[in-house]
Amino acid sequence: MIQTMLKRILWVLAAAFTLLSCSPKVLPSASAPSNKAAKVVAALHDPASKYVVVVSHRGDWRNYPENSIPAIESVIRMGVDVMELDLKLTKDSVLVLSHDKTLDRMTTGTGLVSDYTYEELMAFDLKRAHGIAKPGVKIPTLRQALEVCKDRIVVNVDQGYEFYDMVLALTEELGVTDQILIKGKRPVREVLDRQAKYPHNMMYMPIVDIWNPQGMDVFRDYLAAKPAQLAYELCFRTLDDSVRQASRAILDSGSKLWVNTIWASLCGGYDDDAAYDSPDADAIYGPILDLGTSIIQTDRPEFLIRYLESKGRR
Repeated sequence: MIQTMLKRILWVLAAAFTLLSCSPKVLPSASAPSNKAAKVVAALHDPASKYVVVVSHRGDWRNYPENSIPAIESVIRMGVDVMELDLKLTKDSVLVLSHDKTLDRMTTGTGLVSDYTYEELMAFDLKRAHGIAKPGVKIPTLRQALEVCKDRIVVNVDQGYEFYDMVLALTEELGVTDQILIKGKRPVREVLDRQAKYPHNMMYMPIVDIWNPQGMDVFRDYLAAKPAQLAYELCFRTLDDSVRQASRAILDSGSKLWVNTIWASLCGGYDDDAAYDSPDADAIYGPILDLGTSIIQTDRPEFLIRYLESKGRR
């Protein structure tokens, strides 16, 4: 009887092994994002995605010098989706990260960035937000920043459209073009003509100052252009019906909506500091989300991420 039971057990095991061997293997989807940057790019290209993309303004400038490598590494650790940076060109045509045209505010140097070669800039240290120098922390080149960001975080080149050709050439060399977003207020025809020059381009987003009549004319031109834009950055001084109508037009066109909560003047007072100081952050961030916003640029990335997680938007 024991032998009979053993035979039955062996038969069951053999049958199970055969079944497993013959079953089709479940493979990862070929279209599944392979890294964090690819995941964010997929969300940016999906108008129906409820995931709110968090953009860190100049990196973690509260704890490190803005637009520095440590500031980039910090927001990557936080889980930020997009690093916003600004570009300037040195005397010897090196693209470096700097918001200001001058060195005075954020470095131990003085004068215009463009008056120095890159090697000369290395004599200066970067400063934290309170003007305290960080010995050994230098102005990074765009190349250095992109090498740190590759596959880890999407990069938004804000002050940099004038360097489009140079930026694109570098991103192609490094293999990061698909994870670069560049913004501008240029007329749609100029942007389309420039993009037509190249078989492969960075993501582009127009900036709309809704209180500016000229900006609204450009906005209407973009809405009429085909194909639809990836997204629009909408800036407004008061959150009123004109903002709601513009937001609806953006969403109806198949594009995504970007709002800056970094300063009250860019978002009708519904900014990061107001949310941070409020006993109810939802009273501030809620109306921004109600516009249909799915990309937010923030000066408080960690705080915003926690809020969005509590709302099921991450």
